[in-house]
Amino acid sequence: MKTTIVSIGNSRGVRIPKPLLEESGLGINVELKVRKGEIKIVPARLESKTASLNEEYLLSLSSLKDWDTPEEDAAWAHLQ
Repeated sequence: MKTTIVSIGNSRGVRIPKPLLEESGLGINVELKVRKGEIKIVPARLESKTASLNEEYLLSLSSLKDWDTPEEDAAWAHLQ
């Protein structure tokens, strides 16, 4: 299918017909990949919340290692 590049404010764009979008299966979020002479539209990869949670968990574990000292154990024992 041929189309033209149109002005959209200060940018330029291409109108993609609805049937073409439906056939592609693309959603709202997409990534543009550029190579010389072409622009490719692909689904955006969703950032894994699990990965970020694991990262936060690991960071919290590394900060806890500083808490494991004999002085702190003695202080906690005194409070109990």
